[in-house]
Amino acid sequence: MMMSKRPTPDSALTLRFWGVRGSTPVSGPDYVEFGGSTPCLEIRCGERLFLIDAGSGLYNCGQFHRETLPKSVDLLFSHLHLDHTGGLPFFKPAVFDPERTVHTYCGNLDGASAEEALGRLFAPPLFPVTLDVLPCTLKHHGFKAGETLTFPDGMQVDTILLNHPQGSVGYRFQHGGKRLCVISDIEHSDPWPDPALKAFVAGADLMVYDGMFTDCEYPTCRGWGHSTWQKGVELARAANVKALGIIHLHPCHSDARLRSVEAEMQAEMPAAFIARERQVVEVGAPVRKVRSKGLALAAIA
Repeated sequence: MMMSKRPTPDSALTLRFWGVRGSTPVSGPDYVEFGGSTPCLEIRCGERLFLIDAGSGLYNCGQFHRETLPKSVDLLFSHLHLDHTGGLPFFKPAVFDPERTVHTYCGNLDGASAEEALGRLFAPPLFPVTLDVLPCTLKHHGFKAGETLTFPDGMQVDTILLNHPQGSVGYRFQHGGKRLCVISDIEHSDPWPDPALKAFVAGADLMVYDGMFTDCEYPTCRGWGHSTWQKGVELARAANVKALGIIHLHPCHSDARLRSVEAEMQAEMPAAFIARERQVVEVGAPVRKVRSKGLALAAIA
């Protein structure tokens, strides 16, 4: 898919996947199409930038936007597990710039910010330097999942607490009459769907959902905090979600395996796809088939 830097229409709500893999980065010939970087999503409300998570995909995000990043960057954490935080010191165009401020938002610690946890992670002997040596300014904000975040420019983002070890935060963006919900990391409940989550994602033009496992794999991984594409489809149908994108891909799932899973999923919900690293989505645009390297891919745009 082409990596355009052309201006985004003010009314557009767009999403770019910089990292879609869960748990640990992977590389090699079996991970070319879908990618191997851990979670990082770029959301644009017009030109207004939000980032979700600082997995290893944050590095490529920074490199791509080296000349165009705003002086103030809002980084929203779903939670602070390693696959969602490890890329933070390598977001070089931002963290190496003394004129930039990176605002982090954390909502799964009962109101506490990410500052203390990140300070413990990025310090010897686990990491060679502490974050306070970075030239940028880091400002950490805590909130309680379920609150609506209101930013200084008036932008608002809704949040919800998700079922995951130590908790995780789901986010809802609304712009230009379109609605995007990012629901990861989550383990589905029994019964399903959860009424509060169903209401949160109701009518979304696109829901991004944690489909790390298949229904066949899930029973041996119960309690790990992740879900299946089948439960994503079930939630999407119940909540009248128009399109579904699956992320937090299992590190053992190769390109061939994921293509097979995607075909099975699309037989049940044609407007569903497995996210690919660097894929760009215009939320609300018709789902269509595109081709890349001879392979049929699902895309929106």
